[in-house]
Amino acid sequence: MRVLIVALFVMSLAACAAGPRGNSAVPAPAKSVDLQRYKGLWYEFARYENRFEEGCEGVTAEYTPQPDGVIAVKNSCREATVDGPLKVSNGKAKPAGDPKGAKLKVSFFGPALMTNYWVLDHGDDYDWSIVGEGSGRYLWILTREPRPSAERRVELIARAKSLGYDTDMLRYTEQPAR
Repeated sequence: MRVLIVALFVMSLAACAAGPRGNSAVPAPAKSVDLQRYKGLWYEFARYENRFEEGCEGVTAEYTPQPDGVIAVKNSCREATVDGPLKVSNGKAKPAGDPKGAKLKVSFFGPALMTNYWVLDHGDDYDWSIVGEGSGRYLWILTREPRPSAERRVELIARAKSLGYDTDMLRYTEQPAR
Protein backbone atom coordinates (compact mmCIF):
# COMPACT_ATOMS: atom_id res chain seq x y z
CA MET A 1 0.00 0.00 0.00
CA ARG A 2 2.79 2.42 0.90
CA VAL A 3 4.40 1.84 -2.53
CA LEU A 4 1.10 2.67 -4.27
CA ILE A 5 0.72 5.91 -2.31
CA VAL A 6 4.30 6.95 -3.13
CA ALA A 7 3.76 6.07 -6.82
CA LEU A 8 0.55 8.12 -6.97
CA PHE A 9 2.30 11.05 -5.25
CA VAL A 10 5.18 10.93 -7.74
CA MET A 11 2.77 10.74 -10.71
CA SER A 12 0.81 13.72 -9.33
CA LEU A 13 4.00 15.75 -8.98
CA ALA A 14 5.01 14.88 -12.54
CA ALA A 15 1.60 15.94 -13.86
CA CYS A 16 1.80 19.24 -12.00
CA ALA A 17 5.34 19.89 -13.21
CA ALA A 18 4.36 19.26 -16.81
CA GLY A 19 1.76 22.03 -16.69
CA PRO A 20 -0.62 22.93 -19.47
CA ARG A 21 0.63 23.07 -23.03
CA GLY A 22 -0.54 26.07 -24.96
CA ASN A 23 0.88 24.78 -28.24
CA SER A 24 1.34 21.10 -28.98
CA ALA A 25 3.36 21.78 -32.16
CA VAL A 26 5.68 24.74 -31.60
CA PRO A 27 6.85 26.07 -34.97
CA ALA A 28 10.42 26.82 -35.87
CA PRO A 29 11.30 30.52 -35.72
CA ALA A 30 9.91 32.35 -38.75
CA LYS A 31 12.72 34.84 -39.34
CA SER A 32 16.39 35.36 -38.71
CA VAL A 33 17.22 37.51 -35.71
CA ASP A 34 19.83 40.25 -35.67
CA LEU A 35 20.77 40.38 -32.00
CA GLN A 36 22.10 43.94 -32.38
CA ARG A 37 18.61 45.03 -33.44
CA TYR A 38 16.92 42.83 -30.83
CA LYS A 39 18.90 44.38 -27.99
CA GLY A 40 17.39 46.98 -25.72
CA LEU A 41 14.26 47.33 -23.63
CA TRP A 42 11.09 45.30 -24.28
CA TYR A 43 7.73 45.55 -22.52
CA GLU A 44 5.69 42.44 -21.88
CA PHE A 45 2.26 42.82 -23.46
CA ALA A 46 1.06 39.29 -22.66
CA ARG A 47 2.32 35.93 -21.47
CA TYR A 48 1.32 32.48 -20.45
CA GLU A 49 1.21 32.61 -16.67
CA ASN A 50 4.17 30.88 -15.07
CA ARG A 51 5.41 30.39 -11.53
CA PHE A 52 8.43 32.70 -11.85
CA GLU A 53 6.29 35.67 -12.97
CA GLU A 54 3.24 34.95 -10.85
CA GLY A 55 1.55 38.20 -9.86
CA CYS A 56 3.96 40.37 -11.86
CA GLU A 57 2.87 43.58 -13.55
CA GLY A 58 4.95 46.23 -15.32
CA VAL A 59 7.19 43.47 -16.70
CA THR A 60 10.16 44.43 -18.86
CA ALA A 61 13.12 42.59 -20.35
CA GLU A 62 16.35 44.24 -21.36
CA TYR A 63 18.94 42.54 -23.56
CA THR A 64 22.49 43.83 -23.79
CA PRO A 65 25.03 42.05 -26.04
CA GLN A 66 28.46 41.68 -24.44
CA PRO A 67 31.86 41.63 -26.24
CA ASP A 68 32.21 37.87 -25.62
CA GLY A 69 28.99 37.07 -27.53
CA VAL A 70 26.92 36.51 -24.39
CA ILE A 71 23.80 38.63 -23.91
CA ALA A 72 23.12 40.14 -20.48
CA VAL A 73 19.43 39.74 -19.59
CA LYS A 74 17.66 41.89 -17.03
CA ASN A 75 14.04 40.98 -16.30
CA SER A 76 12.06 43.33 -14.07
CA CYS A 77 8.57 43.26 -12.68
CA ARG A 78 6.45 44.99 -10.11
CA GLU A 79 4.85 42.71 -7.56
CA ALA A 80 1.02 42.66 -7.62
CA THR A 81 0.50 46.12 -9.17
CA VAL A 82 2.33 48.48 -11.52
CA ASP A 83 3.33 50.46 -8.41
CA GLY A 84 4.34 47.42 -6.35
CA PRO A 85 7.83 46.57 -5.16
CA LEU A 86 10.39 46.08 -7.93
CA LYS A 87 11.74 42.59 -8.49
CA VAL A 88 14.78 42.16 -10.79
CA SER A 89 16.35 38.99 -12.16
CA ASN A 90 19.66 39.09 -14.00
CA GLY A 91 20.72 36.33 -16.34
CA LYS A 92 22.67 35.52 -19.45
CA ALA A 93 21.74 34.27 -22.88
CA LYS A 94 23.86 32.80 -25.62
CA PRO A 95 23.12 31.74 -29.18
CA ALA A 96 22.15 28.07 -29.41
CA GLY A 97 23.74 27.36 -32.80
CA ASP A 98 20.60 28.02 -34.82
CA PRO A 99 21.52 29.31 -38.31
CA LYS A 100 18.77 31.97 -38.05
CA GLY A 101 20.12 33.20 -34.72
CA ALA A 102 16.57 32.95 -33.34
CA LYS A 103 17.22 30.23 -30.77
CA LEU A 104 19.03 31.12 -27.58
CA LYS A 105 19.82 29.42 -24.31
CA VAL A 106 19.04 31.54 -21.25
CA SER A 107 19.92 31.09 -17.61
CA PHE A 108 19.27 33.00 -14.43
CA PHE A 109 20.99 30.31 -12.31
CA GLY A 110 24.32 29.69 -14.04
CA PRO A 111 25.40 27.59 -17.01
CA ALA A 112 24.13 24.31 -15.57
CA LEU A 113 20.49 25.42 -15.90
CA MET A 114 20.12 26.80 -19.42
CA THR A 115 16.61 26.93 -20.91
CA ASN A 116 15.37 27.52 -24.44
CA TYR A 117 14.38 30.99 -25.61
CA TRP A 118 13.10 31.06 -29.19
CA VAL A 119 12.26 34.29 -31.01
CA LEU A 120 9.43 32.74 -33.02
CA ASP A 121 8.58 35.91 -34.91
CA HIS A 122 9.28 39.62 -34.77
CA GLY A 123 8.41 42.84 -36.55
CA ASP A 124 10.62 43.78 -39.48
CA ASP A 125 11.65 46.89 -37.55
CA TYR A 126 11.95 44.94 -34.25
CA ASP A 127 9.01 46.73 -32.67
CA TRP A 128 7.39 43.49 -31.45
CA SER A 129 8.45 39.94 -30.76
CA ILE A 130 6.77 36.62 -30.00
CA VAL A 131 8.91 34.37 -27.83
CA GLY A 132 8.43 30.74 -26.88
CA GLU A 133 10.36 27.52 -26.55
CA GLY A 134 10.08 23.92 -27.66
CA SER A 135 7.58 22.59 -25.11
CA GLY A 136 4.72 24.99 -25.93
CA ARG A 137 4.23 25.74 -22.22
CA TYR A 138 5.65 29.25 -22.31
CA LEU A 139 4.81 32.24 -24.46
CA TRP A 140 5.65 35.92 -24.24
CA ILE A 141 4.50 38.73 -26.51
CA LEU A 142 6.85 41.69 -26.24
CA THR A 143 6.67 45.21 -27.64
CA ARG A 144 8.93 48.23 -27.61
CA GLU A 145 6.15 50.42 -26.24
CA PRO A 146 4.55 49.88 -22.83
CA ARG A 147 1.00 50.03 -24.19
CA PRO A 148 0.59 48.97 -27.81
CA SER A 149 -2.37 50.33 -29.75
CA ALA A 150 -5.62 48.35 -29.87
CA GLU A 151 -4.91 47.53 -33.51
CA ARG A 152 -1.42 46.23 -32.67
CA ARG A 153 -2.77 44.15 -29.77
CA VAL A 154 -5.29 42.44 -32.04
CA GLU A 155 -2.56 41.87 -34.64
CA LEU A 156 -0.19 40.28 -32.11
CA ILE A 157 -2.83 38.00 -30.62
CA ALA A 158 -3.81 36.85 -34.12
CA ARG A 159 -0.14 36.23 -34.96
CA ALA A 160 0.34 34.11 -31.81
CA LYS A 161 -2.81 32.15 -32.69
CA SER A 162 -1.52 31.58 -36.24
CA LEU A 163 1.64 30.08 -34.70
CA GLY A 164 -0.57 27.50 -32.99
CA TYR A 165 -0.82 29.04 -29.53
CA ASP A 166 -4.01 28.92 -27.46
CA THR A 167 -4.56 32.65 -27.03
CA ASP A 168 -7.29 32.01 -24.44
CA MET A 169 -4.40 31.15 -22.08
CA LEU A 170 -2.83 34.61 -22.45
CA ARG A 171 -2.49 36.75 -19.36
CA TYR A 172 -2.28 40.44 -20.26
CA THR A 173 0.34 42.45 -18.42
CA GLU A 174 -0.50 45.84 -16.97
CA GLN A 175 2.07 48.53 -17.71
CA PRO A 176 2.35 51.89 -15.97
CA ALA A 177 1.19 55.02 -17.74
CA ARG A 178 4.03 57.12 -19.04
